[in-house]
Amino acid sequence: MSEPLEKVRIDKWLWAARFYKTRSIAKQAVEGGKVQCDGQRVKPSKDVTLGLTLKIRQGFDDKTVVIKALSDQRRGAPEAQLLYEETAESIALREERAAQRKAGGLAGQIISDHRPNKKERRQIHRFRRQELDP
Repeated sequence: MSEPLEKVRIDKWLWAARFYKTRSIAKQAVEGGKVQCDGQRVKPSKDVTLGLTLKIRQGFDDKTVVIKALSDQRRGAPEAQLLYEETAESIALREERAAQRKAGGLAGQIISDHRPNKKERRQIHRFRRQELDP
């Protein structure tokens, strides 16, 4: 049996906690400023310890988590969830933003830089007809 860990690299912990699929993706996220430790940008080699607060940006979501356990091995999802605890404020904010995105409908979609295909043109024409008809 191995002795308990006192510190682990942040990129390794993020990978073990299943926030990112590979360590290299976790490293890129940390280097890109998508992961902050106690409000500060960090390097992938930063050692994390118990009780640190991490702010992690994934897609549209910002998660604020507190480290509860350390691991440098990737295990199953139920075990990975025991490594951290998401704050109540973070959960509420994520759910609120998700509801806003869902309520936004077409307005919340990302505008692409391609010409509309046939289906998209029909939707545009239908939308414009609805605006013109009182």
